[in-house]
Amino acid sequence: MTTFRRRVAEWRSPSLRRGSLWVPQWFPKTAVVCGSREVAMAFPHLQQPSFLLASLKADSINKPFAQRCQDLVKVIEDFPAKELHAIFPWLVESIFGSLDGVLLGWNLRCLQGRMSPVEYSIAMEFLDPGGPMMKLVYKLQAEDYKFDFPVSYLPGPVKASIQERVLPDSPLYHNKVQFPPTGGLGLHLALNPFEYYMFFFALSLITQKPLPGALHIRTSDCAYFILVDRYLSWFLPTEGSVLPPFSSSPGGPSPSPAPRTPAMPFASYGLHHTSLLKRHVSHQTSVNADPASHEIWRSETLLQVFVEMWLHHYSLEMYQKMQSPHAKLEVLHYRLSVSSALHSPAQPSLQALHAYQESFTPTEEHVLVVRLLLKHLHAFSNSLKPEQVSPSTHSHATSPLEEFKRAAVPRFVQQKLYLFLQHCFGHWPLDASFRAVLEMWLSYLQPWRYAPEKPAPSSDCQPRAVSERWAPFVQENLLMYTKLFVGFLSRALRTDLVSPKNALMVFRVAKVFAQPNLAEMIQKGEQLFLEPELVIPHRQHRLFTASPFTGSFLSSWPPAVTDTSFKVKSHVYSLEGQDCKYTPMFGPEVRTLVLRLAQLITQAKQTAKSISDQCGESTPGRPFLSWLGFYSTDTNGCYPANDLDEMGQDSVRKTDEYLEKALEYLCQMFRLSEAQLAQLTLALGTTQDENGKKQLPDCIVGEDGLILTPLGRYQIINGLRRFDIEYQGDLELQPIRSYEIASLVRMLFRLSSAINQRFAGQMAALCARADFLGSFCRYHLTEPGLAGRRLLSPVARGSAASRARGPRLSLRFLGSYRTLLSLLLAFFVASLFCVGPLTCALLLVLGYLLYAVAMTLLTERSKLHQL
Repeated sequence: MTTFRRRVAEWRSPSLRRGSLWVPQWFPKTAVVCGSREVAMAFPHLQQPSFLLASLKADSINKPFAQRCQDLVKVIEDFPAKELHAIFPWLVESIFGSLDGVLLGWNLRCLQGRMSPVEYSIAMEFLDPGGPMMKLVYKLQAEDYKFDFPVSYLPGPVKASIQERVLPDSPLYHNKVQFPPTGGLGLHLALNPFEYYMFFFALSLITQKPLPGALHIRTSDCAYFILVDRYLSWFLPTEGSVLPPFSSSPGGPSPSPAPRTPAMPFASYGLHHTSLLKRHVSHQTSVNADPASHEIWRSETLLQVFVEMWLHHYSLEMYQKMQSPHAKLEVLHYRLSVSSALHSPAQPSLQALHAYQESFTPTEEHVLVVRLLLKHLHAFSNSLKPEQVSPSTHSHATSPLEEFKRAAVPRFVQQKLYLFLQHCFGHWPLDASFRAVLEMWLSYLQPWRYAPEKPAPSSDCQPRAVSERWAPFVQENLLMYTKLFVGFLSRALRTDLVSPKNALMVFRVAKVFAQPNLAEMIQKGEQLFLEPELVIPHRQHRLFTASPFTGSFLSSWPPAVTDTSFKVKSHVYSLEGQDCKYTPMFGPEVRTLVLRLAQLITQAKQTAKSISDQCGESTPGRPFLSWLGFYSTDTNGCYPANDLDEMGQDSVRKTDEYLEKALEYLCQMFRLSEAQLAQLTLALGTTQDENGKKQLPDCIVGEDGLILTPLGRYQIINGLRRFDIEYQGDLELQPIRSYEIASLVRMLFRLSSAINQRFAGQMAALCARADFLGSFCRYHLTEPGLAGRRLLSPVARGSAASRARGPRLSLRFLGSYRTLLSLLLAFFVASLFCVGPLTCALLLVLGYLLYAVAMTLLTERSKLHQL
């Protein structure tokens, strides 16, 4: 192995270059004298690319990380693109891991600067947009190399569509799909180096599963998250233009990727139009041409890759629903079944249904990265100058980057983000981790937060009103506001609002939607959508009701539509289809849901206060030894369905504040009056009783007792109300508690059972006596309060008499940790005063007898008063 590495080092030495080949010193001299063609023919197994790859693979096993990166930098600098293209796929996979998730690569999602500062700094420098890895990409890009990417690792909807031989709607896949000559299963995409690199980088967020120890790693501190931010800032700049790539030769920047001829015919979602870039360049002179216009394709490719890999995941039902009518018709043409196109939507074939088996569940880290993308896209789009924002000012003098800023969100992000959010709202667990999805949604709904101009803060601490400038954005994203708000309401109605984390989520949504002027904008958008269509040309209607994402950003601009109502209708129909049933956000159905949420908020506030009062009352009564865990906790004392007990009184205060403000914001948005809230509160029976305690769950009286209603089940599941449950069985047979020694309790039970069986007659005779001895025996040998115990179950009432038990001895109290520790503590204190164990035991017995005599007298006196 050492000899092999020495030879590899000699072969890689720059001083041994012969023409276009790198010749090792251990080659025979006759081979060195021969030309490069003779060497290649004599030693076909020693071609440089494969030998270089083998050398780098050996180094990746034997050398430390820092040394490997230094060697890679030298290889990228010294070797030409002809010899580097063979190592490029291996290098990308070794960095980002394999597509099947088996190889972790550099594990960028767990690499942090504070945990591994050396490896972190080296990796970030190597993968920086201006670092060695991107130099390698540009060096290969200049030679127009292509790399195969398997279709089987693409997102589920894309994979199913390509396997059905229907071109996906994204222009990212146009002219790239390649079929094997025999028509087998080896579908792949022919990608240029930049696309290949970005595909792996984006997919590593999905395919690479985090390690078990990475659950406590903060996502924003990881190398992957920071690299995403750097790539976005570099290729989607908010100031200036996109920096040109590094040129590997004096010839200038690398050319844009040339389109490839598809290997087999495809049915496309849309028509191909003239490239915007070509149209832009053709209308300018070469002197005034913007150099950045030649590199707009990198910005577009980066955005399309991120959107396709991160957002193009949803259920099969959505996949079928979101196919445009044009695409369905072409699929039917492709299957020679055009006759049914006018009567029923096209269903994918059995092959596509079998291929689309993706059960996608995004992780919290995935959602946080998507939120970073959305925040940067808002800043990127808002960096347009005021005179460039309106499409009416569009002219040939506008740079492609400015046009891209205007079109980035509506043409690339809106549709897939809407589906992604719908998927998350419908499939995310009903727990506090939904906060990540919620914040991602709220970030998209508030582009004004990322505008360069900041309005002056108001002096009265009131929230700033949303400017009318954002009315077009609200109207063109109407479903993002209205339908997803209804989806959030349905989630909130099924969560425990007593939990501070859930209360915070309701507060966040209510606060965002209650911003001044936002509700009016949403209402105006709904009015525009619901107003009747009067005069709309049929051809124009077909153009805009079809999916607006059929073409690339590099397609020619559609004609500007000045009809605002038509824009809103086009947005809704493109996302939900022509036959969608729109539910107005300010209509009666949603208002009913808001009223239900207001009821639950009021109920949760009262429940939180009840929990706080109950826990506050039970805490002072606990004995001194409860901190050791020996206190017999009452499982009915506090609600187990929320985290208030763990968070403390401060959490109760925060919950009350969140719910109070959320209720106030909802009343502002939907104009709810206090009289309405009071009436609904009384209807639900959420008012407290005279003693200020919580009531029983909502139920009705049946033949066999109380029967829970659906509302009562909801109250019990969410810990809002509960029944007062008491143990009604034999106290000797109740389950062993956590503060008891199990083996000792069982032994004491057998001992007391033997004594009770042996002396049952004598104990009954003693307890039947009417003198003080009889009272003393009854106090110790009978269960107190057995006759007056409540029997809540109607079935148990009939057999109550059969469970009457006679006098018996119970020694179970000796199996308690608390009792034993108290005895040990008493013996220890006695030893400090030089009192022996026997004397101490006698004193304890004497003290207990005095206590028992006193309690017997008090018990008999209380019985006389009751008579």
